[in-house]
Amino acid sequence: MVNDKCVNIFVNHFSFKEYFMENNEQLIRNFYTAFQKLDDGSMVSNYADDIVFFDPVFGLLQGNEARAMWKMLCKNAKDFSLTYSNIIHLDEEYSTCEWIATYTFSKTGRKVINNGKAYMKFSNGKIVEHSDGFSLYKWSKQALGLPGILFGWNSFFQNRIKKQAQNNLRNFILNNNK
Repeated sequence: MVNDKCVNIFVNHFSFKEYFMENNEQLIRNFYTAFQKLDDGSMVSNYADDIVFFDPVFGLLQGNEARAMWKMLCKNAKDFSLTYSNIIHLDEEYSTCEWIATYTFSKTGRKVINNGKAYMKFSNGKIVEHSDGFSLYKWSKQALGLPGILFGWNSFFQNRIKKQAQNNLRNFILNNNK
């Protein structure tokens, strides 16, 4: 009798885990499919209200800041395309995937092919944490040309890039809340 109970607990736990992983994968697919269409509203509908986002350019963003960043990026995107692949479920809470975003950087008109990896945490059917990893140096070489090639590895230069992106986001939020 005890053995049957143990088997049932294991089977139910396994199904429970599979259920969450399938839902998490669907959230990832929904997010990146919407991003491919530059549909920021559908993208952020997969986020929890108190989403925590991080990437090498914008740094740490929370809640409405993260939503505004996606709105700004989608609104300003030029010649944009995105692919995503290799979704891996680390457990029922965490998943990763790889992505490649190709676009024209508006400030310089230069083509960027940005290879990154997303790390996501899920809870209650939403993405609660989202961190994108990519090389800021590789990005700066493509987006900024010679200055990025010469100085993109330097933390002072990278901090200038981050400060400019954060200022752009702040101004976007101010101008779009009127």
